Amino acid sequence: MIAGQPWPTVAFLIAVASIAGLARGFSGFGSALIFIPLGSAAVGPALASAVLLAIDGIGTTPMLPAAWREADWRAVLTMSAGAIVAVPIGTATLAWIDAGTLRWGICSAILLLVMLLASGWRYRGQPSTAATVGVGLVSGFLTGTAQIGGAPAIAYWLGGQSPARNVRANLVLFLAFSTVYAAVAYAVSGLFDWPMVLLSLAIGPFYVAGTLLGMRMFGLASQQTFRRICYAMILLAAILGLPLFR
Repeated sequence: MIAGQPWPTVAFLIAVASIAGLARGFSGFGSALIFIPLGSAAVGPALASAVLLAIDGIGTTPMLPAAWREADWRAVLTMSAGAIVAVPIGTATLAWIDAGTLRWGICSAILLLVMLLASGWRYRGQPSTAATVGVGLVSGFLTGTAQIGGAPAIAYWLGGQSPARNVRANLVLFLAFSTVYAAVAYAVSGLFDWPMVLLSLAIGPFYVAGTLLGMRMFGLASQQTFRRICYAMILLAAILGLPLFR
């Protein structure tokens, strides 16, 4: 056993983390939408969210240099202003709400988010400080609750005129800031413990490998095809993660 988890559970989490990392490396998002519903079914929402926070924070470090150069810093910092307020609220929700109820909420939210992304709807209004901060608040709450704050941000930014590469950079950098906020909130809430560390060490290398492979695929594979595959995987993960199945 690792961190109190039987080997089949650890092997399952490794497989899910590898796939989630692949999606994250290629598109800049999607890892939480795949990992959290399935990880929550295996080990509970609190542990799954804490593990993903740890492995994603380390695993996506190779993506930061390019994002640092290509991101629209003003947009990222404006959205981060909303996230820094909402992340602690989402973390409190994760720490205090019953695991079964939380799983229903997380999977339902993911189903809605993937339908939003797959529908092609994008925010078409003129970007404003108020709108950007508002999206940051929603994303921050979802990040604190289940590390799933990327979808509102990408739906908002993809509606603009920025190239896909710059949108991806914005998202990577924004999620990096959100990870820092969440790490502080999780530590204060007692969600970081020794079993979480051990499980993260066991799963992390496979997540990093998936992320690096996804980064190499960016620009080589069809983005439209890969996104459709990601959406299908997210949809399946959200359905299988429902408490109906465990």
